[in-house]
Amino acid sequence: MFTGIVEAVAPIVSLDGQGDVTRVVVEAGVASGGVGIGDSVAVNGCCLTVTEIAGERLTFEAVKETLEKTSLGDQREGGRVNLERAMRADGRLDGHIVQGHVDGTGRVRAFERRGDDVRLEVECGTELVRFLVEKGSITIDGVSLTVVNVTDDAFDVALIPHTLAETNLGDRSPGDRVNLEVDVLGKYVVRYLERVRPGAS
Repeated sequence: MFTGIVEAVAPIVSLDGQGDVTRVVVEAGVASGGVGIGDSVAVNGCCLTVTEIAGERLTFEAVKETLEKTSLGDQREGGRVNLERAMRADGRLDGHIVQGHVDGTGRVRAFERRGDDVRLEVECGTELVRFLVEKGSITIDGVSLTVVNVTDDAFDVALIPHTLAETNLGDRSPGDRVNLEVDVLGKYVVRYLERVRPGAS
């Protein structure tokens, strides 16, 4: 379980494909602290398992399906990924409940800067839009954000300077694919309504 509060933006040291498995090595920095083999770390919002540790370098293994169904398949050596260690049971929930299970991907439609007002608009399918509400939570590449507006095929969020400085979202450009995880509480509400009120959603 995660919170969507990014702890480090880590450069990718290497991507080594071996059959259906790709070894992803990152320079994790502070996000390597206290991490052991077998621990879970959110990498751009994808829950991956640590398989090797060398100093502050962490190695993960991503299977073919993960690379195809998330934006991790678009990553290249030298690129930057958001990292978050699993939430401690006695920790503070500063973002929102994030599982690290990517629901799907979206495409950046617009990235607009107007002084300190930065808006990121993401296009996504109706299968994800149906779970979004204005002022609700969304995770983009592992970052907990608040939805500002929702349309039939897209949504937008506001990015404050701190978020741009502490995550890799400032690297995004129109057309880029991003990982999306909708609010798990919203998913349960929609599923419940579908059962008790067929056709309600």
